Amino acid sequence: MSRKSIWSTLVMLIIGVSVFAFEMRNTNMHTLWQQALKIDVFWLIIAFLTMLLSFFCEALVLKVLLQGRKDEMKHWWNILRIPWIQALFNAITPFSSGGQPAQLVALTQSGVEIGRGSSVLLLKFIIYQTIVLVNFIVAMIFQFSNVMQHFAGLAVLIVGGFIIHVFTIGLLLMIMFYYRFTRGLVLGFMRCLTFFIRTPKAQTWIDRVANKIDSFYRESLVLKQEKRKVIIASMLTFMQLLFYYLVVYFTLLALHVNHVNMIDVLIMQIMIVMITSIFPVPGGTGGAEYSFKALFSQYISSSSKLVLGMFIWRFITYYLGMLLGIVAIAFKPINERTRRLTSARRKNYK
Repeated sequence: MSRKSIWSTLVMLIIGVSVFAFEMRNTNMHTLWQQALKIDVFWLIIAFLTMLLSFFCEALVLKVLLQGRKDEMKHWWNILRIPWIQALFNAITPFSSGGQPAQLVALTQSGVEIGRGSSVLLLKFIIYQTIVLVNFIVAMIFQFSNVMQHFAGLAVLIVGGFIIHVFTIGLLLMIMFYYRFTRGLVLGFMRCLTFFIRTPKAQTWIDRVANKIDSFYRESLVLKQEKRKVIIASMLTFMQLLFYYLVVYFTLLALHVNHVNMIDVLIMQIMIVMITSIFPVPGGTGGAEYSFKALFSQYISSSSKLVLGMFIWRFITYYLGMLLGIVAIAFKPINERTRRLTSARRKNYK
């Protein structure tokens, strides 16, 4: 882990502590401690296990997309550590921009060819964004009145998150199905940077974007012929998100808030994901806590219990990923490409 990443992690931890300190400024600490002692440990453990299952489903998505290729990952440690690393770098970079590059480095360390790894990660990303968007649309269709009743005050933030998701998915789909037009459009826009940035630096960015577009398109041609993989990966991504959404429900049960409807809670969590996607602060810090407080205060009347629930939910869905990411970086992967080459040489020698 680089020194810059260590500092970023420490800064985000300090910011997170500051946010909770601000939220607790009017909270009676004795009451908070009493609420903590009453937590239902069974449901708390279920909440943790649910988040771990979410990470596991995400790892399976990568395994499926790489299956049958010469650089397929077979060692479970190599596969499981990728989502944890993504969680860490998503948590410490604005707009979660560091997760993709960090995953690519982790895949390369495991022996996956960099071009293929980059393309597979892009496809994984578009599947994820699509399922998030589909979940949102389904929630709006079947629970429109409920959404408008509870989320009217956050409508601008929800619409902003929706627009960002649509734009991202639209751009990637255009690369897949309208490659030449999209490539020319994006690179034309990138060339406008030469008016504001020195030409060598701007050209480096243009070349990098062109390579990513080309790589993603080449991989998409292969994956278009492997619809079964895409369908399985989409189903696993749905399960990944479902487990993630359920963490807050089990957190509420751990706090003995038993009168909540699971569907309503799932819809609220879907809205929180939409809202936090527009916050440039790493991990949506501040926005996530504000959304939780605004949406779940209708179920939790006690301010101390609300703060406790917010802390538990945020730790499981955010800080747990950071801790697991640090573990994943501390223990190096097995380079499967090197191992395969070594094994092949031994066979040839014999």
